[in-house]
Amino acid sequence: MLPSTVGGRGRYLMLGIALALAALLALASASESDHKYKTEEPVKLWVNKVGPYNNPQETYNYYSLPFCQPSENPTHKWGGLGEVLGGNELIDSQLEIKFLKNVEKGFICTLELDAKKVQQFADAIESSYWFEFFIDDLPLWGFVGETDKNSENKHYLYTHKNILVKYNDNRIIHVNLTQESPTLLEDGKKLEMTYSVKWVATDVSFARRFEVYLDYPFFEHQIHWFSIFNSFMMVIFLTGLVSMILMRTLRNDYAKYAREDDDLESLERDVNEESGWKLVHGDVFRPPQSLMFLSALVGIGTQLAALILLVIVLAIVGMLYIGARGYHHNLHCVLCSYIFYFWIC
Repeated sequence: MLPSTVGGRGRYLMLGIALALAALLALASASESDHKYKTEEPVKLWVNKVGPYNNPQETYNYYSLPFCQPSENPTHKWGGLGEVLGGNELIDSQLEIKFLKNVEKGFICTLELDAKKVQQFADAIESSYWFEFFIDDLPLWGFVGETDKNSENKHYLYTHKNILVKYNDNRIIHVNLTQESPTLLEDGKKLEMTYSVKWVATDVSFARRFEVYLDYPFFEHQIHWFSIFNSFMMVIFLTGLVSMILMRTLRNDYAKYAREDDDLESLERDVNEESGWKLVHGDVFRPPQSLMFLSALVGIGTQLAALILLVIVLAIVGMLYIGARGYHHNLHCVLCSYIFYFWIC
């Protein structure tokens, strides 16, 4: 019965690995990153989310602020469970952008301000709200507006978006967003929201187009050196303290066992009443308390180890999608892999 059981577990193991690889391959290949465009083919600009700059985890739908909304029913793009957990909701902006076609000044809409809209925009600008767009899975970031340096009560909304798109052959390589025409927010004012698009050729290959985002200046990555140093010193102190206690205990035990005692009673007492670190040999093969709970923890750890190993292998061979939205795509892959590896537990 034992060989058949082992063989059955082996078959389940191979089946689980095959299912996990198939799921990851399907998810990794289901991306728009290899989209090739023809001349004047429509290119979609997706609006995603807005939120305070100092708290990137706090995000809202882009149209939670009173921006110009599409006139028709916009298309929503869902990228999987990872993007849902990341708070992403991509909506087609319906801006007219075509491949290799420059736009000098395109009209978005006329934004009519009232007291409520002015207050919403003012609160967002005061909190340094930023927004996120996507073109061909490449992110664009920008701020909603700016405040007057001389007057804290004056807030300005950017009304013109200048989009620079770099391309190589028939693929989009890089996108950049700059904003112009800050306009004072006033009740009853009408703002003309416009945009422009400029296409520029580049020699950067498609495979290297995400390298620029490894150290992108929009988001600051502050390193808390003091906290790191404090944690490092705390680890060294605790390690030294535990080592001193352990060495003192072992030194006393070794000194006790090394003493030669000719007294028979003392010898018998030492044999029958062992103490110190020698007592460990009796507990090595003794079943611990809550054995099932310990087994579950070990199984979960094995499952996570197998999951991490598989993800590392896929990342090495370049099968995971790397990019701004690739984080949420890969999160989806990891969650699905974790589910497929349930049998390890």
